[in-house]
Amino acid sequence: MPLSQKHQIEEFPVGNRALSDHQDRLAKDGLHFHPHAWLSESDLDSLTNNGHRTLVDARQTPLAWMGDYPSKENCLQASDSFLIIHPWDFLRANELYVGALSESVIDGEVHPMANIDGFVRIGSGTRILPGVFIEGNVVIGSDCKIGPNCYLRGNTSIGDRCHIGQSVEIKNSIILSDTNVGHLSYIGDSVLGRKVNLGAGTTTSNLRHDGANHRSMVDETLVDTGRRKLGAIIGDGVHTGINTSIYPGRKLFPNTSTRPGEIVQHDLHAS
Repeated sequence: MPLSQKHQIEEFPVGNRALSDHQDRLAKDGLHFHPHAWLSESDLDSLTNNGHRTLVDARQTPLAWMGDYPSKENCLQASDSFLIIHPWDFLRANELYVGALSESVIDGEVHPMANIDGFVRIGSGTRILPGVFIEGNVVIGSDCKIGPNCYLRGNTSIGDRCHIGQSVEIKNSIILSDTNVGHLSYIGDSVLGRKVNLGAGTTTSNLRHDGANHRSMVDETLVDTGRRKLGAIIGDGVHTGINTSIYPGRKLFPNTSTRPGEIVQHDLHAS
């Protein structure tokens, strides 16, 4: 997959914090985790307080357990915890974490002509320029430049040293550090790796005409993503030409590029 070629799952950021950091926050004596599990506090409370030994997903894969090894007996079915296998699983985790924020922490600079309607975390050195509208909960790292006149919404997280520019809309997406979405682009329900540069007018589509779940090719098998809305999965170092259009659910592998006006109908692999 485009992201796993460059990133370990346990170190991939959810809300700008590594998955392993989220697990460390939930650690308790005697409790062990699958390194790729997204874990909810409520599931872990049920596991530790009600005498269960192992928290499992629908496939009976152990996600967390009491003691040194998972037990096949006295298992608890997870409600909000799951194993991260594919890139779109990170979107689900990000939605849960960012969507649950209940207060704002603003260490950067927000222009008086910007508007924030929701809870945000904005890192030091980040500038939110005039005309920016943030709707819903959004996490933005340090030393970013956001705007002017862009729209961020839907449980989005943006890493450090990113530029989200003029008239850009970002919806419900994960954008890793050092990435530029310069101007006049739409990124929805997508994951962008590090050092991605999108040419002006790059547009991701995230909805099938028939409204069905998106399917994605994994090891020559079409996998149901379980998502009605899914944009692009873009690996590290990808560059797109101006006015590139990307079909829903397509994957652009690391260091690939598109020409101006290109339509990405199929996954784009490095040559």
